[in-house]
Amino acid sequence: YGYMERPLENVIRPRLDSLSSIEEDEYDTLADIDSDKNVIRTKKFLYVSDLSRKDKRVLSKKYKIYFWNIATIAVFYALPVIQLVITYQTVFNITGNQDICYYNFLCAHPLGVLSAFNNILSNLGYLMLGLLFLLIVLQREILHKRALMRNDICALECGIPKHFGLFYAMGLALMMEGLLSACYHVCPNYTNFQFDTSFMYMIAGLCMLKLYQKRHPDINASAYSAYASLALVIFISVLGVVIGKDYIVFWAVFSFIHILATLLLSIQLYYVGRWKLDVGICRRIIRVIYTDHIRQCSGPAYIDRMVLLIMGNIVNWSLAAYGLILRPKDFASYLLAIGICNLLLYFAFYIIMKLRSGERIRAIPLICIICTAVVWGFALFFFFQGLSTWQKTPAESREHNRDCILLEFFDDHDIWHFLSSIALFGSFLILLTLDEDLDGVPRDKIYVF
Repeated sequence: YGYMERPLENVIRPRLDSLSSIEEDEYDTLADIDSDKNVIRTKKFLYVSDLSRKDKRVLSKKYKIYFWNIATIAVFYALPVIQLVITYQTVFNITGNQDICYYNFLCAHPLGVLSAFNNILSNLGYLMLGLLFLLIVLQREILHKRALMRNDICALECGIPKHFGLFYAMGLALMMEGLLSACYHVCPNYTNFQFDTSFMYMIAGLCMLKLYQKRHPDINASAYSAYASLALVIFISVLGVVIGKDYIVFWAVFSFIHILATLLLSIQLYYVGRWKLDVGICRRIIRVIYTDHIRQCSGPAYIDRMVLLIMGNIVNWSLAAYGLILRPKDFASYLLAIGICNLLLYFAFYIIMKLRSGERIRAIPLICIICTAVVWGFALFFFFQGLSTWQKTPAESREHNRDCILLEFFDDHDIWHFLSSIALFGSFLILLTLDEDLDGVPRDKIYVF
C-alpha cells in the first residue's frame, strides 16, 4: 500500500474532471473583455469609444505623418514634371510643330515662352483655396489644443476624435493638383495627362481615408501603407497610358486585380480589421460560409456593413466589366472614375447611416453639401465641352476649338478649373464640419458604421 502515502495534491487529474477544456484559472473574464480587441471589435454594436482607445498623442503623430509624407512626395514628383513640360514647351517653340501640344488655339493667350498662359493661370484657384483650407484646419487645431489644455470634458470624451493630419494632407494635395494641372497645360497631350490626374487619385484616396477615420481612428491605415497603395494606383495608371489602349491582356489582368482588391477590402471592412491574410484564408472563408450560412442558415452579423459592401462590389464589378469589354482609350480618367465612384458611394452610405443613427446634419455642412453639389454639376458641364482631345489626330482636335467665353481671355476649360477648385474646397469643408452635431455627445453613445 505504498502508493497510498502520496499526497493528494500531487495526483494528476485527468482533463475529463473539468467541464471545459480550459481551466477557469487560466483566464480572467473581466480583464479579457475590457482589453482584448478581438472581443471589442466583433461586438454586434460598436461605438466610437471602442475604436478610440489608443493614446491620443501617438495617433496624432501617426496622422501627422500623412502631411509630411505627401509633402516629400510632392517635391520629388513635381520637379521632374516641371522639367519635362518645360522641355516640351521649348521644343514646341523652336520647331514650330503645333502637333506636339493640343491647345485650344482659338483661345490660347501666350505670355513669354508659354503658349497658353490662360490655361495655366486658371489653376491659381487650387493653390489659393488649398492654402485657405490649411489655415482653417490650423485654426481649428489651435482651438482644440487650447480646449485640451483646459481639460474641457467635451474635447476629451465627447464627439468624433479630432485628428488633423489627414486634413493637412488634403489641403496640400489640393495645392499640388493646381500646380500639376498647370504643368499639364503647358503642353497638353496624351503622355502628360497622367500629371493632371495623379493628385486627383491622392485627393480621392485621402477623402475616403478621412471619412473612415472619423469613426475608426484606431484602425485606420498608416500613412506608409496608404501612400504605397496610391503609388501602386499611379503605377497602374502609367502602364495603362503606355500599353493599355487596345492590349486585351492588360485589361484582363487589371480587371482581375480590381475585383480581387475589392473582395479583400470588403473582408477587411466587414471584420473591422480582425482577419489575417495568409495561406489559410481561402479555407477559413469556405468554412465560415459552410458553417454559418449553409448548415445554420444564419444571416450576416452586420447587416449595414454587408449592404454597403454588396453595393460596392456591384459597382466595382460593373466598372471592371465595362473596362474589359469597351477598353476606353482614356485609361487615366477611367481609373479616376473608379476612385470617385467609390468615394461617392461611401459618402452616401455615411450620410444615410448618420441619419439612421438619430444624428442630424447642421446648417453649415448641409449648405456646403447643397452648394458643392450644384457647383460640381456646373463644373462637369464645362469639363465635358471638349475643346481639344488628344484621343484624335491634331487636325481633328482643332475642329473642337472654341473662342473665349469669359473676359475674352478664359475658355470653357478654364471655367472648369475655377469651379472644380471651389467644389473640391467645398467637399473638404463638408468633411471638416459634417459631425459637428456630435461635439457634445459622449463617445460611448456614438455608433460606428
